[in-house]
Amino acid sequence: MGGPRITVNAGLYILSVLAGVAFAATEATPRAALRQPVPREVLAFYYGWYGNPEVSQRWYHWKNVDTAKKHIDESTHYPVLGPYDSHDPKIVETHCRQAAEAGLTGFIVSWWGKDSFEDRGMPLMLATAQKHGLKITAYYETVPPRDHPSVEGALADLTYLTVKYGQHPAWLKVDGKPVIFVYSRALNELKLDGWKEVIEDYTSRNPAGAVFVGDQISAEAAQVFDGIHTYNPTGLTKGKSLAAIQSWSKTTFAQWVKTAGSGRIACVTIIPGFDDSVQPSRKPPRPVTDRYGGKTYRVMWQRAVAAGPDWILITSWNEWHEGSEIEASVELGDREWKTTAEFAHKFAAKKPRRGSP
Repeated sequence: MGGPRITVNAGLYILSVLAGVAFAATEATPRAALRQPVPREVLAFYYGWYGNPEVSQRWYHWKNVDTAKKHIDESTHYPVLGPYDSHDPKIVETHCRQAAEAGLTGFIVSWWGKDSFEDRGMPLMLATAQKHGLKITAYYETVPPRDHPSVEGALADLTYLTVKYGQHPAWLKVDGKPVIFVYSRALNELKLDGWKEVIEDYTSRNPAGAVFVGDQISAEAAQVFDGIHTYNPTGLTKGKSLAAIQSWSKTTFAQWVKTAGSGRIACVTIIPGFDDSVQPSRKPPRPVTDRYGGKTYRVMWQRAVAAGPDWILITSWNEWHEGSEIEASVELGDREWKTTAEFAHKFAAKKPRRGSP
């Protein structure tokens, strides 16, 4: 993983989830409710940042690859597809086919700015997703400029995304509007007040609008964004027994849906497990969530479906650095893929959540 997922303001984040408060409270007038019920979606966070010398002339994200021993430094498991390249059409084809077969409706693709490695892979993702009936959206990771993130920097990025990609047939839309997810790093760089300004300015400049889903579970965030979610709950499930994870999921997932309320997109995020202890830069103790032989993922699926959100999010399809992937690995096989196929089709076929206007 190129940047920390749960260590950015981790203490504040965990407290905010438990207490239902935002990092920076806002007196904002709530954003208008979505106008119609939101179709069910099952979306996996996807990383298109991997590269190898055969396709991209150098390694991206894979480190010290040993194909004979099936080992990659700073990768918790070894992909069945090997150290692949995210710009390889054969790999993207395989991923989209497997996702569609498992019942996913789309990917939330990590995006790091105009002309980045990840951006250059977006046209291939969209074309291949369309072929398989999948939807694509971006996970907006960080606000430029790096040394002083600004509202104008966010506006430029969001406008670029929606103008260049947002009207593609495969881009995820709600009520005809392109959807963009905003990661907590980007959210915290501008705080809620800054994002209120970004969204208002974006809407004034782009009357057709867009739908923004922020990475913060709080009533305050639900006033600013069109939907709320969390990327990774391992800060709250670390070290828990399977029974404790089951109990936590039952209570917490229902609370997340309640916090979103009506007129907002309610998301529940599930993980098969989490272990980023292979990364030397992340010092112990790490917030490891045990997979318990695949039972963690199954329990979370059961509780997520029961909570009745609009969307179920999966962390992740292929975040190999953090050991949260459901993509097939040498060590675990396709176990989590099979679990996804068992639950995802049934959830996606459900009628839209009542309460959404």
